[in-house]
Amino acid sequence: MPRATLLRQRLLLLFLGGMLLLFSPLVMQFETLGRWLGAPVLLIYLFVTWAALIAIAAWIVSRTRD
Repeated sequence: MPRATLLRQRLLLLFLGGMLLLFSPLVMQFETLGRWLGAPVLLIYLFVTWAALIAIAAWIVSRTRD
């Protein structure tokens, strides 16, 4: 399978996983947990998930350039 096709498939899978993690009923479970170290748990979850998605996308793209 060509490298461009694998790259597209991996990035599409990452996009769909990100949509599931950020825009699903799973997010609402973090809304009622309260605070952790003074910050709302929902906010921490969103930022950590967002940062992880960016890091994984960078890793996927950098891996395919080798």
